[in-house]
Amino acid sequence: MKKNFPLQAEGKHPDRVLEAVKHDIRKYFKRERNRDLPKGADFWDFDCKVGLTADTAEVVRVSGVIEAVDAAAKSGATSVYVEILSKHGVRVLKPQDHSGGEDLLNDQSHV
Repeated sequence: MKKNFPLQAEGKHPDRVLEAVKHDIRKYFKRERNRDLPKGADFWDFDCKVGLTADTAEVVRVSGVIEAVDAAAKSGATSVYVEILSKHGVRVLKPQDHSGGEDLLNDQSHV
């Protein structure tokens, strides 16, 4: 989704317009996450950008999209550009550090 959302509309309260924009963004995330995953993928990931225009849009995390839209609205902007591109992701397990530590599961001294 690459879209320029207006934050002001004739005859509508700005707070309601902002809530409608945030609703559309959340709805898009939900729709994309419900799509079938390709073989070998574990989850849907997203590349997100938010800014006043497409040229000035900055990369943000998925959790920061709504906050960036709020910040643009509070700054008095008349519109906000939101770009969300979905991609499939594969989980990578972090290696566990077992060096130098005791095995707490087999330690019977606390029983």
